[in-house]
Amino acid sequence: MLSRFFPFGVKPPLDKCQLCLQFSFFNIITWQIGLGTPLLIFAGKVGASSAQVGLLASLVLLLTPIQILSTALLSRIGYKRLMLSGWGIRTFLLIVPVVVACIAWRKGAQPWMPGALVAAIFGFCLFRSIALAANLPWFYSIIPSEIRGRYFSTESAMIGTGSILIMIFSASAFALLPAFPALALQFAFAVAGSVWSWFAMLKLPDSVRPHPSSLASIFGSIPRLVFAASDFRRYLGLSLAWWIVTSPINSFIAYHLVAEEHVSSGWLMTLEILRYSGMVIAAQLIQRRIDGVGARPYMLTSLVLFAAVAVYWIVRLNGHLAGPAGLAASYLVLGLAGTTWSVGNAKYLPKVAHAQDHTLMLAIYGSATALAGGLATLGWGSWMHPADGHVGLDNHWFQALFGCLLVGSALISFGLARRPEPDADAAEPLMIINTVLRPWRAAAYLINLTEPLPNTGSTKGAPAADNSK
Repeated sequence: MLSRFFPFGVKPPLDKCQLCLQFSFFNIITWQIGLGTPLLIFAGKVGASSAQVGLLASLVLLLTPIQILSTALLSRIGYKRLMLSGWGIRTFLLIVPVVVACIAWRKGAQPWMPGALVAAIFGFCLFRSIALAANLPWFYSIIPSEIRGRYFSTESAMIGTGSILIMIFSASAFALLPAFPALALQFAFAVAGSVWSWFAMLKLPDSVRPHPSSLASIFGSIPRLVFAASDFRRYLGLSLAWWIVTSPINSFIAYHLVAEEHVSSGWLMTLEILRYSGMVIAAQLIQRRIDGVGARPYMLTSLVLFAAVAVYWIVRLNGHLAGPAGLAASYLVLGLAGTTWSVGNAKYLPKVAHAQDHTLMLAIYGSATALAGGLATLGWGSWMHPADGHVGLDNHWFQALFGCLLVGSALISFGLARRPEPDADAAEPLMIINTVLRPWRAAAYLINLTEPLPNTGSTKGAPAADNSK
């Protein structure tokens, strides 16, 4: 079915995995609207405070570590039932924004609406995080090992194409309709995407349940890996700093443009298309040379680009360079910067996660960085609330956010440059599908403490060792 609409097609032997591709494609609709810029525009239109916007933007990161706890459920209920349960519940919760948008369309924004939006997205992210513990190990057990590279490349192309199409759809909805009808339409489409992905998942075969895992032994090993002197500890510290200074940027720029500069929703979605275009351009430029050059030069380039964005916004907030050209360029550079770091990280991280503790190290890295990014976004949302109580951001605190980004980029660059990149030729780069188009949520897919038992079938078998990807 998908091959009729997209040039990359679904050809043999990928036709065996067509249901997996359908699930991924329909899921794009849900997260691009339900967790993306349309959600932030929605929050601004109903009068959400900067603290509520910070909470909305941070929930997906704050709740990511729940994946570690939910791995204990896999040996009891299996991969498929956990995914179906989580995806089903989150679908019903996504109906709440549709109802809120319809009421606001008829009666205008009401004081209770921001709270209802936060509560619905909290539940959505909670059950999403619980279910994601099953996602990658289940798909690794379904997709034959000999075609995984081709599968994930095809899925990445689908994510890129689908994401830009959803951004164009959202921009068109805002251009043709008033704000609340446009939001109601978009979130109804997000619900439909969640339903379609659920039915695609329902048709997938289940996998052998993993052996029971002891959370006590997992948590007992964490202090040793985090506090013992090692390349992993040093890199984790630099990554935590990166997530802290970069995670709040996209959300609060979008909120500032809606609440303070009153840019149109259609123009904001056009800027998002530029940011996604920057991500795709960066991925294309990097993939041809990163294996030869190494990850560190690209990560340093990313930090320079982030510093340039910080300087631009500090100048803009002081009344200069306020035209649309500079704003468009800043969004394009943001896309280049985020993906350049994330793809470099996917190459660098396996070199510092040694083989005997590989899975646990990735889980620590994913949960710690996501939690740090979420707390930073939540904290900045509280600090930037204007003293007079009006909707928007305090200009001085907003400038301080970019000051921290500028200083943080310099310090992280110094830390990366101090030591040579670890040499671990045997380490395969991480295969994180959402690194390119979801760099601020890619760490959520590193958390995987279970290894699926290999199936005996020729088309479903998956060596547990491939779990490192």
